[in-house]
Amino acid sequence: VQLQASGGGVVQAGGSLRVSCAASGLTFSVYNMAWFRQAPGKEREFVAGISWVGDSTYYADPMKDRFTISRDNAKKTLYLQMISLKPEDTAAYYCAAAGGVPGRRSRDEYTYWGQGTLVTVSS
Repeated sequence: VQLQASGGGVVQAGGSLRVSCAASGLTFSVYNMAWFRQAPGKEREFVAGISWVGDSTYYADPMKDRFTISRDNAKKTLYLQMISLKPEDTAAYYCAAAGGVPGRRSRDEYTYWGQGTLVTVSS
């Protein structure tokens, strides 16, 4: 199983960025997916999740009006569109996959993890 995150970079505060996660080695369409992030010196935190069908999405409160999670099961790819970025959004962003019911927010509930892509928001 491989989850390959990409699309990170440096962006100015107020800007936008889309990160992607390409999956291989698993039946992507049956897994609930999520994005987590980890800032330097902080624990990894839940950002957003999406059901295996893609009909249900859920967000951490600080991101719900600025971030949009989506997926393309035909392309086996997960996305996170981020707008109105703030310096506090600076972190490594990780994609993760979990079976079972959707709505999981704990990192312990996710089975497979990508390697992370770094997003840096400059002020």
